[in-house]
Amino acid sequence: MKKIFIDGKAGTTGLRIEERLSGRDDVEIVSLPDELRKDTEARREIINSSDIVFLCLPDDAAREAVSLIKNEHVTVIDASTAHRTNPAWAYGFPELDESFEEKIRTSNRIAVPGCHASGFIALVYPLIKAGIISKTAHLCAHSLTGYSGGGKKMIAEYEAAERPELLEAPRQYGITQMHKHLPEMKAITGLECEPHFSPIVSSFYSGMEVTVPLFASDIHGTAEDIRRIYRERYASDIIRYCEDSEGGFLSAAAYSGLDSMGIGVYGNDERILLVARYDNLGKGASGAAVECLNVKLGCDKTKTLSL
Repeated sequence: MKKIFIDGKAGTTGLRIEERLSGRDDVEIVSLPDELRKDTEARREIINSSDIVFLCLPDDAAREAVSLIKNEHVTVIDASTAHRTNPAWAYGFPELDESFEEKIRTSNRIAVPGCHASGFIALVYPLIKAGIISKTAHLCAHSLTGYSGGGKKMIAEYEAAERPELLEAPRQYGITQMHKHLPEMKAITGLECEPHFSPIVSSFYSGMEVTVPLFASDIHGTAEDIRRIYRERYASDIIRYCEDSEGGFLSAAAYSGLDSMGIGVYGNDERILLVARYDNLGKGASGAAVECLNVKLGCDKTKTLSL
């Protein structure tokens, strides 16, 4: 039985990881008393005595936690942004291709993909690999997300008994075009420049919808070629190709509470819409982290995931 420590388990991602792992017979969750959660020596001891450590922390705190590790057998699964573009770390998206899954299985340093980045990379990576999209392409993307992605402070703002009227409408952010997921989107897909990215938060708890629009002149192939690539690549219980809609609408909350992702191709032969729908806390965070654990342990990738 593997000993698991969740550093930062009081946050939304940590809570969901703990929920997914509770009751499993192959892991034991260990923890620190509340008064020692920020005690460096206590954290050092429990991290080094664990088999696998989940980091659900801000970037600087995640880097600090890694610096405390002296036991070479400790595996880290980091849900922060800190190590996602570090080539020494495995990128935790096994569905992209077999090399990603193999690196997760054999590495003891695994970076969980970012929520917005997960949808963009799922849509773009296989098309660049197949030559449908050029690495020199200048892509655009927008992403609609629930407010839980903003953490405890944003959740409290949206769930306050009296909240500002401005929170009733969707709000675009990342308007400086310096969003922290942009380096990851570029590095993992192989693009030569970061996409033009417009994230939007709205007044629903969880769910995410990432859209990448393309003109036919942007691609080497057709919309049907893209569908074929997605059908071949994404045919698992965790990521599925499907063109579901809700009567001509696509709800960003369709996968709320789930750890799966739906990929679809919409539009027409001239103006194509690539769409990924999932839960920002599921395949966009805790679900992806638990899937990485499952790959690392060699068990069914879907074990204790909500699909």
